[in-house]
Parts: sequence; C-alpha cells; structure tokens
Amino acid sequence: MPILRAVLAVVGLALVQTAAPSHAQEGEIPAVEDVPAQELEQTTQSVQGDLESVRGEIDLSEERIEAIRAEIEALDGDATQLGAELIAAGQRVDLADEDIRLIEERLEALFASEQSIRARLDGHDRSISNLLASLQRISAQPPPAIIVDPSDALGSARAAMLLGAVLPQLQERAETVTESLTELIALKQTALAEAERLNANLTTLNEERLRIATIIEARSQGLEWLSDDLLREEAEAQALADRATSLEQLISGLESRITAMTAADEATRAANSGQRVPTLDPETLRLAFADTERTEPAVPIASARGYLSAPVAGTTLTTYGAADGYGGQSKGMTIATADGASVSAPADGWVVHSGPFLNYGQIVILNAGQNYLVVLAGLDSISVEPGDFVRMGAPLGTMGNAPNLEAGAGASGPALYIELREGGIPIDPEGWWTAQSPQQESGTS
Repeated sequence: MPILRAVLAVVGLALVQTAAPSHAQEGEIPAVEDVPAQELEQTTQSVQGDLESVRGEIDLSEERIEAIRAEIEALDGDATQLGAELIAAGQRVDLADEDIRLIEERLEALFASEQSIRARLDGHDRSISNLLASLQRISAQPPPAIIVDPSDALGSARAAMLLGAVLPQLQERAETVTESLTELIALKQTALAEAERLNANLTTLNEERLRIATIIEARSQGLEWLSDDLLREEAEAQALADRATSLEQLISGLESRITAMTAADEATRAANSGQRVPTLDPETLRLAFADTERTEPAVPIASARGYLSAPVAGTTLTTYGAADGYGGQSKGMTIATADGASVSAPADGWVVHSGPFLNYGQIVILNAGQNYLVVLAGLDSISVEPGDFVRMGAPLGTMGNAPNLEAGAGASGPALYIELREGGIPIDPEGWWTAQSPQQESGTS
C-alpha cells in the first residue's frame, strides 16, 4: 500500500525529528602539551571515555542516516504509482463530466418534448371540455323520443352521429397523449436518477483526486524534510567523526607523553644512581621538554646531548681547547652576539650563582643535575636569582653593547662565554646544541 506508506512516512517525520538527540558533544579538546604531567593518566582515561561515547553516537548516527535514506527511497518508489493513480482519477473525473453533459442534453430534449406534448394537450382542452359538457347535459336530460318533433329528431340524430364519430377519436388521442406523457415522465425520472448517481460519482472522484494530490504534496514535503534531515545528520556525523579523530590523536599524544616521561624518569633514575644513561630519541626529548609545569630537569642532561638549546645567537669566536688570546687554552666556547641580545638557559637546571664575577661581567651558573654545571659569562644584565629553577629556553638576561673580556682583543662587540663542566671538569660543549633550538620559554620557578 504505497499511499499508506507515504502518509506514514510523512507523519513519522515529526517523530524522527523530535526523537533525534543532539550529536556533537560540547567542550574543546585540549592540546597534548597543555595537559599537566600529573594529570596525564587521568586525562587519558577521561578522553578514552569520551571517545567511546562519541563512537556510540557515530553508530547511532549511521543508523539514523540509513533509516532516512530508506524512507527517501520508499517515497521515491511511491511517486510513480501515486502519479499514475492521480492521472487515472483525473481521467475518470473527465469521463464522468462527459456523461453528465450527455445526460443534461438528454434532459433538455426531454423537457422540450414534455413542453410540446403539454402544448398539444392545451390545444384540445376547449373542445374536450365542450364535448364533456354536452355529454354531461345529454346524460342528465335525455330527450323523449316519442314526442320529438321530426325536425328535432333529425337534429338529434345528426348530433348523435357526430358524437359517435368524434368520441372514439378523442378518446384515442387522449390515450396516446396520456401514454406519451407517462413515458416522458418515466424517462425524465430515469434521467434525473442517473444524473444524481453520476453527480455522486463525480464528487467521489473529485475527493479521490484531491486525496491523491494531497498525498503527493505531502510526499514532496516529506522528501524535502527527509533531505534536510539527511544533510543535518551527515554533517553531524562528520562532526562526530572529526571529534573522534581529534580524540584519538589526543589519546595517542597523551600516551606518547606518558611513554616519554616514563623513559625520562627511568633515564633520570639511572643517571642519579651512576648507571649508564640511556639515549633518548628526539621525539621522547621533545615530549619531555614540552611539560611547561616541570620543576626539575625533564631528562638527564647527558641524555639531551645534541638537543640542548643554544643560549644565544651569534658567531663562534673561540672553541674549546683553542688559544684564548691570553697565552692559555679556552675551557669553553665564545660567541660574538648582537648588542642587547637575549640569553636563555641552554638546559634545565637550578641557578646556583648569578651576578658579577671579577672582570667577566655578569655570570650565571646552572646546576643541570648529575654533577653537570653550565657557566655563562659576559652578560650585561641578569633576570634570575640563586635557587630559581629555569627551564631550557627560559631567559636569563641580556648582553651589553660594548666589547667585554670574553670578546677578545680587537673585538667590536659583546661576546658570551659558555663553559660546560662535568664533575667540576670542563668538557667540550661542541655537539651538545641542536641545529634548531626549541621555542624559548619564559619564566622561572
């Protein structure tokens, strides 16, 4: 029953629209780096729960999409049959209109015949009336035959003969007219009854045509609603899929951070116990250093060799072991800098000294852990104090705008001296810096 299905489909749209819940879950997805280290496990579990919920909504959304598509296909399938039924109903209405027109023509002809017969009957009313009056007088006062005057007897005979000849003709004519009138009335009643029946059929057919047209209109409206629902459902399904992808990426990033921090903790424990420090891959180092809330070195400095951030941009003047210009060998490296250049921490560590030292200008000494010290000399100003924990890339101070002791003889600008010590012994800092330093961080703790 396609019509019934079409009606039910249209009526069911309201149920579909009111029953469909909101799909997309609210709330921004945090960046992996924004999650504090102490909340990694908890956040991972929470995000996994959100992901399962979103996946459940995706399944429901896919079911709703399939249901809407099935309704659209059903309504599309009914369209041809509904159109054919509407055309057939229209044809039946047209035929009924033609039948009624023919009956109306027959009724007009019958009405004309009836008027003609009535006119003929009216023409004979006077003669029949006179005749009936004469017959009534004769029957009331018959003339006595034995005393009749001969002349009166002849007139009476003639009258009797005339009446005898006229009466049968009049009677026959009256009977014919009466029969015609009776037949005419019967035909008229038949035609009127048929016209009434056809009018009833026409009303029924018009109602059917209106009903089918209403169903087709409702089907068209239903298709429009369903199409809109389908577009909305598909858009929300895509939003759910995008959110699920983001959650999966967040979980992957959090798990990578947990793995990286676990590896960093293991490396730190090994370094603190004097065991061989494991080599950490760049991604593990990146994730470990991404913790902006850390209050101790992210990894053992030995594990970060080749990943440390250069403290300042500039040109290397002297390297470790080279002549220092004063008759000795350099115990570190010297970098010529721009006037007022910013100096940042090359590694995580605690400030053990900050301030002027002899004629070296302002110096900063960092305890990087595991008996490693980083000495930076030649600064013009310092923004940290002893006891501060600084993260790699955090600003320590700025350079001046005039040559200092570390610039060497004939230098035209300021220079920063960098010395790396292990167990109190200077070591070559070359090879400890990354080709591209991580983004500088601000602040100390």
